[in-house]
Amino acid sequence: MNSFLNTLKLRGKLLTLVLPLVIIPIFVVAGVIGLIANQQAYRGITKTSKDDLQHLSAFCIDLLNAHYQQFQVYKLDKTRNLNNELATLTALSYNLVAAEQNQHVHAGINLKTAKHEARQALKKINVGESGYIYAMTSRGDLQAHIAREGENVFNERDENGRYFIREMCTAARASKPGETLFITYPWRNAVLGDTKPRTKVVAYKYFREWDWIIAAGSYLDESVGDTAFERQSFANLKDRIRAKKVGASGYIFCMDSKGTFTVHPDSEGRNLIDARDLNGSRFIKEMCAKKSGWIRYPWKNSTDTAPRMKIVRYDYFEPWDWIVAVGSYEDEFYLEAHQIKSHILISMAALILVVGATATALVFRASTIFTRPITHMMSVIKRVKRGNLDERMAVAGEDELAEMGSAFNRMADIIQRNKAIESNLAQQGKMASLGILSSGVAHEINNPLGVILGYAGYLESKMGEDDPNYQYIHEIKRESKRCKKIVQDLLSYARTPRPTLELTDLNELLLQIVDFAANHTDMRGITIHTALAERLPLVELDGDQLRQVAINLILNAGGAMPDGGILTVSSELIDPAHVCLKFSDSGCGIPQESLEKIFEPFYTTKARGTGLGLAITRQIIDQHRGEIHIDSVVGTGTSVIVTLPTEREEL
Repeated sequence: MNSFLNTLKLRGKLLTLVLPLVIIPIFVVAGVIGLIANQQAYRGITKTSKDDLQHLSAFCIDLLNAHYQQFQVYKLDKTRNLNNELATLTALSYNLVAAEQNQHVHAGINLKTAKHEARQALKKINVGESGYIYAMTSRGDLQAHIAREGENVFNERDENGRYFIREMCTAARASKPGETLFITYPWRNAVLGDTKPRTKVVAYKYFREWDWIIAAGSYLDESVGDTAFERQSFANLKDRIRAKKVGASGYIFCMDSKGTFTVHPDSEGRNLIDARDLNGSRFIKEMCAKKSGWIRYPWKNSTDTAPRMKIVRYDYFEPWDWIVAVGSYEDEFYLEAHQIKSHILISMAALILVVGATATALVFRASTIFTRPITHMMSVIKRVKRGNLDERMAVAGEDELAEMGSAFNRMADIIQRNKAIESNLAQQGKMASLGILSSGVAHEINNPLGVILGYAGYLESKMGEDDPNYQYIHEIKRESKRCKKIVQDLLSYARTPRPTLELTDLNELLLQIVDFAANHTDMRGITIHTALAERLPLVELDGDQLRQVAINLILNAGGAMPDGGILTVSSELIDPAHVCLKFSDSGCGIPQESLEKIFEPFYTTKARGTGLGLAITRQIIDQHRGEIHIDSVVGTGTSVIVTLPTEREEL
């Protein structure tokens, strides 16, 4: 196949390769998008429908809870009223007993007779439907009671096993005079035909003169219940639940945990715990066991011609032991999804036809044009013209453009080789010039320097160290020696001289250099600041070479500030193994294009410079295993950062 394509011209290649590459993906992408869209539609509608069922279920739970809370408040209010009524009856009974006591004390009535009259009066007072007044001693002996008078009930327990009589006796003895106390407990009165416990409320007061606890009791359901109102309110609640529609034929139903339907369109009051779906599963029993969740089962209503799959969301309302269920049929779920699927299929078919026809026409048109390969060739030619000689044309096949690309690539290879040769020759010429220059400098400068050193040594021997001129002679001698060493370094630039390393106090060396440079003629009008870090470690370096580096950088900074400025020389301990020197000026700055070449030998931006200063500087720093870096902003200034190791292992 590749051999066949390589023999074709561009027109044939475009028609053979591009047209299938356009048409086939259109069909594939359209089919995949249609499938994904259809699946997403089903998933989205399923999720939305399930969310609707869940929201309806939560809505019903909220309805039940609101009804429950409303009646809790209603019952609490009624309970307060009952407590007030019982307290009033207890006070009345207490006053009756107190009146009999007064008759005994002031009218001379016999105490036994007074108590008898009090008992008869208390038993005649009615409290609700089945409540009554009774009196007992603090030891539990019933003094007045409609059925159990004379019995001791001190160890009587309520339905929860609580000794409520003992609590009443203890609390009564500890109460204040005339204080009304209350107690509530579950009680089942078999005489009244109670089949389950009912909540009983008792108000009582302690009459100390007779050691009587006078109590008025009543059942909470007798005093609180407004049966007609509750039934009507509960019926309204059921109507609201039944009125909620779920889809076209779904509905909401409620049942207790034993499977008895409490709300249902047609089975309310029936127990269907053993009801089975069309697969034989006892789905009602499963719902009663789990109480909350999702269930799916096949079901056929009397109006249906065939079974349909039903999905139900159900939740548990604990206060009433109710399970609230919201059900809907799946075919109603997916009715909208089926409609979306039809729309997607029609739309994708139309899209495939339109896009396929358009793509075919465009590819056929493009097969007659050579824009793309020609544009590529022109782009490569322009990049090579700008100096990027690594660019090459991609060549494939045997057509005319392939032959042109191959010829151009061969030409670019030749040009690249010639450029490399020219660069090497230029570098060799510079090195040759450096050798000639070094020889001339050595010959022309060494002799005068020898004379200067001789006279300086002679003058030094004639002066004492306390002579004011002694320091100047010493500086002349030291700098003359440094000049001789610079000449030696220039001569040995090509053979990379090795530095003579000694432990050196870097700050002291910098102060000497700054002191010398401050008096240099190139530094007039320039203020030099020092910011030297304290307690720098001694550094292994060649003092003369570093002095040459520092003076070179300082004088370069001075040259960048012809109208004066500020030069800051600083030192810093970066980490235990490295120190940093920084020379920052406020001069004119260095252009970006010069920063890339500034360390090259013989490259200079000065009218009378040699271009060797920074080249030698970097060579010295490299020999010290250090690094040099320049940051510069035109019009703002330049910072030269030199990083040196504190110790160096020889290789």
